Amino acid sequence: MVFFLALRNIIKNKKDSAIITILIAVIIFLFFIGNSITQKADQNIRLSFNESLTGDVVLQRDGDVSMNLFGANTPVIDLLFSIPVLPAYNAVMDILSEEEDIAGITSQVSGMAVLDMLDVRDEVLLCGIDSATYFDLFPGIILEEGRFLQAGEYGAMLTAEQAQRIENFGSQRPEIGMQLLLTSGGTMGFKIREVPLVGVFRYQNPGQFMNKIIIIDPQTVRVLNSIQVAGFTDSNDISNDLLSFDIDDIFNDSFFIETENDDTEFSTDFLQQYLSESSPAAGGEETGGDWHFIIMRLKKGISVNSFISSLNQKVSQYGVTAVNWRIAAGNFATLVLLVQVLFNTGIFLVSVVGVIAIINILFISIFRRIREIGTLRAIGASSVYIRSLIYVENLIISLIAGVIGVLGGFLFLRWINSMRFNISNELIAGILNGSVLYIEFVPYTAIYSFFAAVFLGLIASVYPVETAVKLEPVVAVRRG
Repeated sequence: MVFFLALRNIIKNKKDSAIITILIAVIIFLFFIGNSITQKADQNIRLSFNESLTGDVVLQRDGDVSMNLFGANTPVIDLLFSIPVLPAYNAVMDILSEEEDIAGITSQVSGMAVLDMLDVRDEVLLCGIDSATYFDLFPGIILEEGRFLQAGEYGAMLTAEQAQRIENFGSQRPEIGMQLLLTSGGTMGFKIREVPLVGVFRYQNPGQFMNKIIIIDPQTVRVLNSIQVAGFTDSNDISNDLLSFDIDDIFNDSFFIETENDDTEFSTDFLQQYLSESSPAAGGEETGGDWHFIIMRLKKGISVNSFISSLNQKVSQYGVTAVNWRIAAGNFATLVLLVQVLFNTGIFLVSVVGVIAIINILFISIFRRIREIGTLRAIGASSVYIRSLIYVENLIISLIAGVIGVLGGFLFLRWINSMRFNISNELIAGILNGSVLYIEFVPYTAIYSFFAAVFLGLIASVYPVETAVKLEPVVAVRRG
């Protein structure tokens, strides 16, 4: 009975009902389109990093600076920031070995260098990996040429984009077995390493900066970063090595490549550094602290946030902290989340304005029907009945508006996709996972949008309804 009476009132007051429907439908249309874009972009980025680079959880050294896998997340200090090695690596790995929720685990040491190959020079990101476990952890790494880097092997792998760039601007396409010349600078001068090319790969869902990554053996990265693989347990070991060191080695080719810099003066400290890198003391205790990150993938159905919270309680005493994939991926991954938050904040403000407009329309509509409400109250209709009647009316309007908004958004997405707009901006193309604009329909976004329409309609009804039911029947009839 209430439903049919509410439907009759909607038809009777079709002008006000149409305005409310249009207002809600426009808000839901914008909400649906915006979140379809941002949520799909967020899914693409998560898939890119989760299956190719960051996994679900990354362990890094605890500190005041938020870090990603290749530097600081604060752009102001990123160029001056040096990634610290993990302390108590072996102790932490023992803890992780007892975690049943981990599906796979690997380690990484990161760096930056300048690549010279076939007359092409480019800045690259070095991903020094544990080859025995790395490729099993990341199914998003697809081999194009050659083979994957093997455990204990000295070599490197280029992305297909890097190989194409070298072919376009160099003399030929890189071939397996060719040498990559890597140069890095530091406070002690610069270091140069040559490594053979063992393979060319691509990421199944490449992110913004992933085409600059070189997968390489970890020892090369450590040398370029001046990281000691083993710590000396006794400072006298250095002096012993100095006494036993052949002075002729200072002038041979291997030493000269390490230290060739006109601005660098020979000194005892400089020689000690060379010894620590090229000839660790016999009997030095291996601490395992020569990795920057431990990367984990969790079993399906495991809550990442709950796992991180639990793990941090166990490893915090070692100066290590666990972060999620978004922090480990860096600013590129957080950009989409920021855009989504900003967009929904804007939609919220638009919704507030819309709700105020709907409240005013409902007030006018209700006061036009004040005599009808008073008559219903006079013949025995309770406040609950009056509330139910008006709420059902606005619920029907909201449902219709929700359907119109979502359906309009769906048709708009179909039209956009059919136009096949080209995306020239690399950042946007990386976020949307393609150079052609294509926005997929996300079912749960449509569901959220539909319920948002219902919420808007009902929340806007509260104040006008409560005002209407507070009127005494006699007063309501007189005012009508």
